[in-house]
Amino acid sequence: MRLSKRLTPILLTAALPVFVAGGVQAHTAQAPVAKDASVIETDAPPVPLLWKVSDADNAVYLLGSFHLLKPTDYPLSPEVDAAFADAERLVFEMSPEEMASPTLALEMQKAAIRDDGRSLQDDLGPKVWGRLEAYANKNGLPTAMLSSFEPWFVGLMISLTEMQKHGLDSKLGLDTHFAAQAKQAGKPTAGFETGQQQISFLDTMSRDEQIQMVDEALAESAEGKAAVDKLHAAWRAGDEKTMWEEMAGDLKRQYPKLYQHINVDRNDAWVPQIENRLASGTDDSLVVVGTLHLLGGDGVVEKLRAKGYQVERICSSCVASAGKKATR
Repeated sequence: MRLSKRLTPILLTAALPVFVAGGVQAHTAQAPVAKDASVIETDAPPVPLLWKVSDADNAVYLLGSFHLLKPTDYPLSPEVDAAFADAERLVFEMSPEEMASPTLALEMQKAAIRDDGRSLQDDLGPKVWGRLEAYANKNGLPTAMLSSFEPWFVGLMISLTEMQKHGLDSKLGLDTHFAAQAKQAGKPTAGFETGQQQISFLDTMSRDEQIQMVDEALAESAEGKAAVDKLHAAWRAGDEKTMWEEMAGDLKRQYPKLYQHINVDRNDAWVPQIENRLASGTDDSLVVVGTLHLLGGDGVVEKLRAKGYQVERICSSCVASAGKKATR
C-alpha cells in the first residue's frame, strides 16, 4: 500500500495539525498570503465539506479541513463564510494559541529524539536506510540529523517536505485561515485536544508502523505529486465518497489498529464535547477538523445523527448537481 492511502490522508485531512504547526518549522496563525493581482484565477471556490448539527436552540457547524492548501483554494465558498459569520466561537483539533506557540516544535522534537540505544539505521534495515540516504543527499538533509529521530518523525518530515514542494502550504491550511479570521473578529477559540495529546498519538505508534511510514514516504516521494493532487482535487470537489474510499476505507481495512487509534478513538472523545456545546445555550459554534473525522459510519457526522440530532449537509452546488442528474 502506498502513502496516498495512509500517511498523506493523516497529514492532509485526518489531521494531526501539531506536526504541520511544529514538526518542520513553527508557523504562526495568519491569513492566506495575498495573490498576485496580475494572475487571473479560474478556479471556483472549493465545494465545502460542511454540515450543520442542530438541537432546539443552537447549532454546531462541522467543516472538513485540509491542513495544507494552495493560494487558489481561496476565497472559500459563501456557505463557509456564512457559517463563520453565524458562529459565535470556533473549535479546532488543537487551540490556535497552542499551534502558534514557539515551544510546540521543541516539544515535538523532544518527543521524537531517540533514547532507546538503537539507531535509525538499525530500525530501517539496509534497504530502506539506503533509500533514505539517497533521499537525504538529494534534498540536502544531513543523515546524522535524521538518525537522531524516531522513524515516525522522519517519515512525516519527508511527507511534509514533499507536499510543500508540490505547492501545498501549511500557512494556507483551513485551520490556520480560520484561526486568523477568529482572532480578527474577536471570536473565542478552543481545541478538542492538547499538543501533548497529539504528539502522543504519533509517538505511541508501533515500531513496525513507524518503519512503514518511512518506507511509504520515500515511495511517495519517488512517485511524484499525482496521489496528493488526486486527494486535494477530491477535497476541492467536496467529494466525500472518493475521499472515504481513497483515504479512510483503505486505512480501515489495511491498518485497523491505526485507524482506531488515529480516528475512531478521537471521534468518540470529541462527540461529547460537541454535545456539550449544543446543550450549553444559544451560541453557535464552527468546528474545523480534519476531513477524515467527519466521514463514514465512524465519523462525527454519523455519530451525532445516530444520537438523534438534526444533521444536514450545507452544499448548494451539491443540491444543484443532484437536481441536474435527476432530470436527465
